[in-house]
Amino acid sequence: MFAIILAADAAKEAAVFPPFDPWHFPSQIFWLVLLFGALYFILSRFVLPGIGNTLERRESSIASDLDEAARLNDEAIQAQKAVEVSIAKAHAKARETADKARAKIDKEIASETAKVDAEVATKLAAAEERISAFRAEEMMNVEDIATEATESVLGKFGSKAKKADLTSAVKTALGEG
Repeated sequence: MFAIILAADAAKEAAVFPPFDPWHFPSQIFWLVLLFGALYFILSRFVLPGIGNTLERRESSIASDLDEAARLNDEAIQAQKAVEVSIAKAHAKARETADKARAKIDKEIASETAKVDAEVATKLAAAEERISAFRAEEMMNVEDIATEATESVLGKFGSKAKKADLTSAVKTALGEG
């Protein structure tokens, strides 16, 4: 039995978990306060200010980057408007140049048409003059032929007339006299 009692006492002593043993509480509380105090001191003096500074720098960097992006966006919009204005001016200038070229070509065409019309009118007048001269010459020939034919016809009927009378009669018959 004595062995059972010693075993029970040994089991009783071994049954208490050492960290929960009240005899160890003062040393545990001392080390707890010391370690957490040192941790608080290191974090508050070194780590957290560095993290705070990093966050502030990051925030200011992001803000300045956003401001720069907004400024560049405004510049890009202004550049786009300037390009559109330049394109519109180029279109207007091209249209103006095309209109000037069209007007110049129209003038040249009108000038050439006037020259050609003048040449045609001159040639037409010359041709009409030649035709009139040719007609007059041929009418003279017609008068001579008609006079000779009249003389010949009168000769066949046995009658004779003076050449001046025959010419006068032919001219009257042809409507000239």
